[in-house]
Order: sequence, then C-alpha cells, then structure tokens
Amino acid sequence: MPNNVLIVGLGQIGMEYDLALDPAMSVYSHARAFSLHPAFKLSGAVDPAETQREIFESHYGQPAYSNIENALKVGDAGVVVIAASTVEHYRVLRTVLAHSKPKAILCEKPLAYDLAEARQMVEACDCAGVKLFVNYVRRADPGAIDVKKRIESTEIAGPIKGFAWYSKGFLHNGSHFFNLFEFWLGAFIKAKVLDSGNRLDSQDPEPDVHVEFERGKVIFMAAWEEAFSHHTIELLSHTGRLRYEQGGEYIAWQPSIPDSNFSGYKVLKATPEIIENGMNRYQWNVVNQLSDALADKQNNLCTGRQALATLESMHQIINQR
Repeated sequence: MPNNVLIVGLGQIGMEYDLALDPAMSVYSHARAFSLHPAFKLSGAVDPAETQREIFESHYGQPAYSNIENALKVGDAGVVVIAASTVEHYRVLRTVLAHSKPKAILCEKPLAYDLAEARQMVEACDCAGVKLFVNYVRRADPGAIDVKKRIESTEIAGPIKGFAWYSKGFLHNGSHFFNLFEFWLGAFIKAKVLDSGNRLDSQDPEPDVHVEFERGKVIFMAAWEEAFSHHTIELLSHTGRLRYEQGGEYIAWQPSIPDSNFSGYKVLKATPEIIENGMNRYQWNVVNQLSDALADKQNNLCTGRQALATLESMHQIINQR
C-alpha cells in the first residue's frame, strides 16, 4: 500500500515551483513529486492561506486544511513534509509528533535557524521512533552521486581545493553547498571567516569563509541575491577540474592530460566530459530515495543527524564573526 503524504506549507517548494510546468519535464515541488510516485499517495496539505488551499485542492484533487490538527484527525499520514518557513519548523514538527506518529518526516532545510531548536527536533524524532530527513536535494541527484564516487575512487584525486559562490544566506542557501561538500569531502574540520559580510533579512549571515573538510579545502563567497541568484562550484584536483554550475544543472569534468606541445607538462583536456544530472526533477529524486529509505534500502538522503551536524558546523563559523 502506498504511504499517505501530508504536506505542511504550500509555498514555492511545497507546491508553486512547477505548477505551470510540464510534469514530464519538471518536478521541483513536494506536491508534484509525491503525486507522481507510485510508492506514495498525496492525501492532503496544510496552509493558513485560503488561496493556497484552493489552488492545491483544484490542482491535486485532495483536501487542504488550515491547521495541522484538523488534517491529522482525518487520517494517518505515513509521511509528513514540513515545507513551512524555517522559523516554523520546530513548532510544526512538535505539533505533528503530538498528534501522530508518521514513519518519516521530510523537513525543508535548514532544520532551524536556532541550533537548540534543531537539536530538540532531532531528539524528538529519535524518541518517537520517527525517521527524520532533511531536503538537501543535491545528495539525491545522480550527478552529485557520480561526483562522490569519482572522489572516493580517486579519479578526482586529493588534495582538493574548491571555490563556491552562494547567494541568499549562508544558512538558507549556503547550507545546500556546505552539506554537499560534507557529502563529497567528508566532515568539517575548521574554518576561518575572511569577511563577515551582511545579513539576509537581518537574520541569516552571508560571510566569505575558508572551510577545511577531511578531503579538501573550499572558499565560500557570498554573491548578491538582490542582483541575481548565483550558485556555482569549481573544484581543482591533482587529476583535473570539476565545474558544478547553475546550481548543479551543468556538471563538467576536465581530466589532466599530457601537453601535446611541451614535454613534461600537463594541461586540462579542452573538451570536458559532461556528467549527467537530474536537477530538472530534483524533488522526484528525493522522493524516489525516500521510498528506498522506508524500505530499509541504501540511499543518499540527508538524515536529521547529518543535517544537525551541518548546522552545528555552520553556527561554529557564524560565531567567529
């Protein structure tokens, strides 16, 4: 039997991103991903805005409620998605656990802005026996998984140095790439803030920072979201160069090869190998791996504990400011 899914929050990632897009080409929202996957049944949603509820009911043919308690009275949800604003994550999770025991909770990133709240969220799920995952979508993408395998096989050999541009907050969007580097390069070791930068909405810092992971070092540089969104990575290895651009929609590997003109020198191969990715269906990739996780199969989803480690490391950096 498919697992019933309740989505709490019908904003962009909850429902809006792909409403006007072809389902065969684009799966960016929780609503679309769960509505399409055979292992799940999209059974309802929660949002305080009547307009959002009406759009959901019209588009997906399932009921939407103004509060969580009413939604959970109607039927048990095997999976609850927390897609409300970050400041609401803690309250929503505690409300869900007070009225139900789903098999899994899939929470948007970051877990919380407040580190104490994030820790309590992880502990609450552990105590309730509920699996907690955090929606760092790139860990489920075939392209990012391919890069991880190349690093582990030393095709992309260490030591590795990198540069990452991020915009719209260190915790909000920067955490996507911090978590991705933990996936690729191992645990956080230490960091040095180069420039404390500004704060997004007076809450989320935007520092420039040099970060050391187990298998490499990366400089994070804040771009200006008010000018344009920018999310790109360049990794240099002794064996070549990786470009991860447009948020992961373009991934290219240039291995080092002998210079055809000068003996004893090496250069990057002019024509890169394009690494296939599935970022046009990133939320489908997450839901597909969630299906594996619920079946106790191998998966690459970010667990609540792993997301907490990301947040703790990032707060350690922020506190240097």
